[in-house]
Amino acid sequence: MSEEQKAPFTEEQNQQIIDTGIVASYNAPHNIHCLTIIGQIEGHYILPPQNKTTKYEHIIPALVAIEEDSTIEGLLIVLNTVGGDVEAGLAISELIAGMSKPTVSIVVGGGHSIGVPLAVSAKESFIVPSATMTIHPVRMNGMMLGVPQTMNYFEKMQDRITTFVTSNSKIKPERFKELMMERDELVLDIGTVLEGKAAVKEGLIDHLGSLSDAVNRLYKIIEKKSAPKQKKTKTQQKASVKKTVPVKPTKRGRPKTAAKVTEAHGDIRLGDWRGER
Repeated sequence: MSEEQKAPFTEEQNQQIIDTGIVASYNAPHNIHCLTIIGQIEGHYILPPQNKTTKYEHIIPALVAIEEDSTIEGLLIVLNTVGGDVEAGLAISELIAGMSKPTVSIVVGGGHSIGVPLAVSAKESFIVPSATMTIHPVRMNGMMLGVPQTMNYFEKMQDRITTFVTSNSKIKPERFKELMMERDELVLDIGTVLEGKAAVKEGLIDHLGSLSDAVNRLYKIIEKKSAPKQKKTKTQQKASVKKTVPVKPTKRGRPKTAAKVTEAHGDIRLGDWRGER
């Protein structure tokens, strides 16, 4: 056996990990792709070199390639991020949510700030018990104008995040805003830190579990999607067809009891019973 065969990854896979942090798995029941989102989400501005970053210009083309590749059956997203650029994070989240292939995310370490939309963007989400997620309002660094338009901009951006998170999870918008505006949780900020169990209890994340749970769930989604649809038998088709009973037309002529009614109630014209008013 050669040294290359003994190695856990091929040379191509090793280079893939070095360049983008992405690796495709082989010799598995299903061919799934692992996408890691770690450190800080880098947007339109380059962060200092000492920062561990995930560049959106790397992730977006990778997601397009995964969607187009017919050999890849599913995508596993591993998250350990402190947040970062809001628009870059939302762009990645929208692309993941719009993928036709099965996707499962798992939060390890932390999924803070804009990492929350990234975590819920997959078809199903997992979180390990020791991981945490921080929910807080949008913040901006640098110079800003103290005018009403600035506050409107912040409010609209916050609504975009709230709408996306609540649309892709089970948490209600009112509850999400309550957690976002909590004042007694963080020391230098407002917001809430949710641990693994609390995130599942609030409906933000679907399941509490580990890597094996996330992978097994992804396999089940793939198998369910690829399973051939069973055709209905003739008996089932007949049972599903509802029998229509013809409705007899109602007669508008003079009723048989017209004479009795006339005697009881006095002056009643026959036209009232023939629809001739």
